[in-house]
Amino acid sequence: MTTYILYTLAAVMCFISYLKNKEKTKNALMKACKSMENIMPQFLSIIVIVGLMLAFVDTNTISNLIGNESGFLGVLFSAIVGSIVMVPTFVAFSTANTLLNSGAGYAQVAALVSTLTFVGIMTFTLESKYIGKKAAFYRNLFAFLFSFVVAFFMGVILG
Repeated sequence: MTTYILYTLAAVMCFISYLKNKEKTKNALMKACKSMENIMPQFLSIIVIVGLMLAFVDTNTISNLIGNESGFLGVLFSAIVGSIVMVPTFVAFSTANTLLNSGAGYAQVAALVSTLTFVGIMTFTLESKYIGKKAAFYRNLFAFLFSFVVAFFMGVILG
């Protein structure tokens, strides 16, 4: 029901914008389409990878690796994987939903998503060029440690 309300609200607001300024609304919609074109290849490739992973890895394996019963080791595994893998943020949330539906635990998925979005081992060299190696190291370290705080609270609140 919420989805219908949000889509209706977006359509009404777009129509109001169109009535106020046709040219700006057309430009905004064109930019949105271009943005969607740029995002779609990444999004589809991640969906294919996650789909293949779920096809070959059964829910019992996911539950054993990052399920509620995996405890701290599952959180640590998720945090390490999330730190290494480079995934766009919008894909991280849809992947988290898929993992939760496949038996993953809340704390483990929270650690995965927070490290996916906060920690960047793959982008460390680029980041260190702009803010320095020491600052980049500490930022990533504190973000990694913060992911455990997030995982703990999400595990307590939702688990």
